[in-house]
Amino acid sequence: MPEFSTLRITQDAGNPRVARLLLNRPERLNAINEDTPREIRAAVEWANGVDEVHVIVVEGAGKGFCGGYDLSIFGQGTIDHPCQQEGYPWDPMLDYAYMKRNTEDFMSLWKSPKPTIAKVHGYAAAGGSDIALCCDLLVMAEDARIGYMPTRVWGCPTTAMWTYRLGPTRAKQLMFTGDTIDGRTATDWGLANEAVPLDQLEAATMRLASRIAGVPRSHLAMHKMVVNQVMLNMGLEQSQSLATIFDGITRHNPEGLWFRRYAQANGFKAAVEWRDSGRAIPEGDEARGMIGRMGDAGKA
Repeated sequence: MPEFSTLRITQDAGNPRVARLLLNRPERLNAINEDTPREIRAAVEWANGVDEVHVIVVEGAGKGFCGGYDLSIFGQGTIDHPCQQEGYPWDPMLDYAYMKRNTEDFMSLWKSPKPTIAKVHGYAAAGGSDIALCCDLLVMAEDARIGYMPTRVWGCPTTAMWTYRLGPTRAKQLMFTGDTIDGRTATDWGLANEAVPLDQLEAATMRLASRIAGVPRSHLAMHKMVVNQVMLNMGLEQSQSLATIFDGITRHNPEGLWFRRYAQANGFKAAVEWRDSGRAIPEGDEARGMIGRMGDAGKA
C-alpha cells in the first residue's frame, strides 16, 4: 500500500473490491494542507491501478469528514503563498495556477473511472465540501453538516459543484448565505443519496459500495462517463475556471484582506466566528480602514 502524510488508502478487509481512502489529520479535523490535494490524486490513481478495486469510499478520521483548508496555515499564518500573495502585487494567474491544480486534484475523484462515494460525518466544510461533492455519491450521517461558509467572505468554491448537484435555486441559497445543511436536508434536496443515524453510517455506506462493487469495472466506467459528459456539456469546466479566478479575487479584495488581517490579529477562530455569525462583513473603505488600523497595531 502507498504511504501518505495526510491520508491513507487500503482495500477493505471484508470486501477488497472496495478501496477506503481515509483523510487522516484528525488533530486538525482533517483540514487541507499543501500535501492533501496531491495525495488525494495519487491515492485515486493507486486505486484505479488495482484491478480488484471497483469502488472507492472517501471518509474522514476522528470527529468529521474535513473542516476545509487549514486556516492556521492559509488564514492566520504570515507566510507569503501563491494563494495569498501580500509581499508583492498579487499575480492572479499565479494564484489561479495553484488553486486550479488543487481543483484538478480534487476532481480526480470525479474523473476516476471507478465510482467514488463520500461517507460524511461531522463537517464537510468549505474545501471539505469540495472533496465530498467531487465524489459521485454521498452517504451522510443525519446530523452531519455540509456547506461552504467562506462564500460570506474570503472564498468561492473552485469546483463549482453546487449548481450541478443542487440546481440554481438551492445553490444560490447556500452561496448567498454561507449556511450549512444537515444530512437529512441534503438528502431531501437531492444532494446526498442517503442520510442515516451516525451509528448506521458505516453499514449504509458499505451496503451501497458493495452493491456497486459487484458490477464489472468496464460497465461502471461507461455509465459514469455518460453522466459526467452531461455535466461537461452543461459547462462544468468553464464554471470551474471562473470560480477559481473569483476565489483568488475574494482573498485579495478589501473584504478578503480584512478577513486575513483579522485572523492574523485575533486568531482564525475569532475570524470564523465573525464570518459565520451573520454579523455584517466590513467592505470597501470600511474594510480598508480596518486593515490599516490592524497593520499599525501589528507594528506597534
